[in-house]
Amino acid sequence: ALAIVVGFGVGRALGLNPRMALLVACGNAICGNSAIAAVAPVIEAEGQDVAAAIGFTAVLGIAVVLLVPVVGAMMGYDATRVGVLAGLTVYAVPQVLAAAAPAGLAAVQTGAVVKLVRVLMLGPVCLILGLMRSKQAEGGRGPKLHQMAPWFILVFLALMAVRSLGWLPEAILPPLQVSVSALTLIAMAALGLMVDPRAVLRAGPRVAAVAALSALLIGTLAVGVLAVMPLG
Repeated sequence: ALAIVVGFGVGRALGLNPRMALLVACGNAICGNSAIAAVAPVIEAEGQDVAAAIGFTAVLGIAVVLLVPVVGAMMGYDATRVGVLAGLTVYAVPQVLAAAAPAGLAAVQTGAVVKLVRVLMLGPVCLILGLMRSKQAEGGRGPKLHQMAPWFILVFLALMAVRSLGWLPEAILPPLQVSVSALTLIAMAALGLMVDPRAVLRAGPRVAAVAALSALLIGTLAVGVLAVMPLG
């Protein structure tokens, strides 16, 4: 919540229109391109604003992945703290796994849990923005229900419930794990298709500055949390 509010404020201070500032803020605070794509129809963002926000976020996400292991080593973090740092700062789930991997399996598992909780915030954020948009819209017209509740969040919660309740036979878990690993690898590789350095130039200096400052804010908040939070 703090990252979204402050990121939006930075965007407005640097001259971005309200929708663009909100797209960049949500992308940095939650889960990058997925958050931007989910929030865009809720706030009725323009196509060029969505493209610019996604373009720079894709490039910046790679830089964050490379920086997390470096920052973790400089700060002397153990595997758990590296995982928390990755989960709080990196955009996409596959990128979190890549950023935490140098610190070991514990870092990967911790990073995945922290990141997935962060991703789950996309549901409440879209719902709140949708309700705000409905109040502002003339004639009560606002975003539809499927725009305010991202379906992949609902499916994730459903599958998590099925697994937690023990409704999956133990015999199918190993094959599922193989499938999960394969799909994760494909997702990590597919991120490369979204990375275009030219997108930085197309996005413009103000969007680049806002995205970079928002990412720096997230990193600062994460380091601050790690400094005060006792981790076993």
